Amino acid sequence: MNTPDLLTLFDQDQRIGIEYLDMRKDVLPHLTRFMRATPGMSFILHSRLDEHNADAAIAEQVAYFAELNQRFNWKVYEHDTPADLAERLVVQGFVADDPDAVMVLNLHNAPDTLLAPVVADVRHLTQREAIRDVIRVEEQVWGGNFDWMTNRLGSHLEIPGYLSLYVAYVNDEPASTGWTYFHPGSQYFASLWGGSTVERFRGRGLYTALLATRAQEARQRGYRYLTIDASPMSRPIVARHGFQLLTNACDYEWKGGT
Repeated sequence: MNTPDLLTLFDQDQRIGIEYLDMRKDVLPHLTRFMRATPGMSFILHSRLDEHNADAAIAEQVAYFAELNQRFNWKVYEHDTPADLAERLVVQGFVADDPDAVMVLNLHNAPDTLLAPVVADVRHLTQREAIRDVIRVEEQVWGGNFDWMTNRLGSHLEIPGYLSLYVAYVNDEPASTGWTYFHPGSQYFASLWGGSTVERFRGRGLYTALLATRAQEARQRGYRYLTIDASPMSRPIVARHGFQLLTNACDYEWKGGT
């Protein structure tokens, strides 16, 4: 499958057909919007705009969320139209986050490094109480407070088959974490999130062990592709394991009302 065909499949599977089970999905004539009922970020995930209707569509969404007094962002992929969509968002009060490389792995051609038995102490977490170990890793790596994960990830763990959450341990100490979402409406793609390793435990293959664990699960569950929104730090790591660049993406958060 060539890249244009894969991009089309990706858009349909991960941006249009996808369902987030704790969010309301609004399918509008020119875009797909996801609304979060609990505190957190709502977002525009997919749009089909051109130079004639883009400015009006952006203004309409700004007015909608301003009326609700709710935060939201617009996720822009480099193949979205019009080509200057990002610039148009900035004009209307949006601020760009750091861009990510959307990397994809064809699980039918996964390298041996991801298919070999995992020897690290990687545990599949299924109980809400165990999320504290995920939080310990994330806070050591990124700083800040990640207590919100208890309710967010905890509620997702209660949905059968929706979230697979893993932590790698060293001498029973949580050292690295990552998880996979298997979204309803997505037939071909599973998505990887949260890959983080505490600094003093890096260089031991834990990130690779978590990557392999999740790749093997997705393959066993019949998925064809894995995707990851890779930061500059993680992009070369996943590239060494067969992930290829599909497109680039960036979140634009509306700041006009703040």
